[in-house]
Amino acid sequence: MAHGYHGKILHIDLTAGKFSVEEPGEDFYRKYLGGSALALHYLLKDMPPGADPLGPENILVLALSVVTGASISGQSRLTAAAKSPLTGAIGDSQGGGFFPAELKHAGFDALVIKGKSPKPVYLWIHDGEYELRDASHIWGSITGEAEQTIREDLGDKKIQVMQIGPAGENAVRFAGIFSNTNRANGRTGMGAVMGSKNLKAVAVRGKLRPSIADKTRLSTLAKWGAANLADSDIAGMAKYGTNETTGSNQNSGTLPTYNYNSGVFDGWE
Repeated sequence: MAHGYHGKILHIDLTAGKFSVEEPGEDFYRKYLGGSALALHYLLKDMPPGADPLGPENILVLALSVVTGASISGQSRLTAAAKSPLTGAIGDSQGGGFFPAELKHAGFDALVIKGKSPKPVYLWIHDGEYELRDASHIWGSITGEAEQTIREDLGDKKIQVMQIGPAGENAVRFAGIFSNTNRANGRTGMGAVMGSKNLKAVAVRGKLRPSIADKTRLSTLAKWGAANLADSDIAGMAKYGTNETTGSNQNSGTLPTYNYNSGVFDGWE
């Protein structure tokens, strides 16, 4: 098996309430790597032409990278991809926070979610185990409330949760998916796709670590990053997220202003 992966991809059929675990070989991971490329593989292979972005035939993929879950700066990233209800084309959206690493530690490299549940549910994954749980009591709640309730239900405050709020539940076409209350897969309406499937949240917890090819070199690289990133041009990303790019977008004329009528904003500071 390729290092950095568990070699397991969880497929969820929400319509039938069934699961299957795919175990691809090393060639698969070397070809598709993870993230957007891996997600696109399943969208092109399994989704029928003309699928309604808000219909059960659409597929939502949550995919990790080879470094996600490793002890190195910037590794905890996840791609959410599906046919976008906002554009009608393939859409993907990247997000960070603690959820991506915890999903890898829960035992899977990606989730491929199909169909539509007959009632609101959330997906609970822990140390390679998985189940769908009733989410009727949190349907309608905002994202932070849903996250807190799930942690209380499962009795573990360290559980990481990706969830949608009322916008996603009501298929607002630009709705995002949120974790840690302030981390978002915010582009292309992936929250609307999740809501159209009656999937309120994905909760994860685990202690399963993928294998590392060279732990010594990885540790050296991680220490270099910790020592140098704090004084770099991207230091603000950890504190402010995408907002840190406001200045660079202003300078390049790409800062969304007045509904994209302009790329600069005089009072940006």
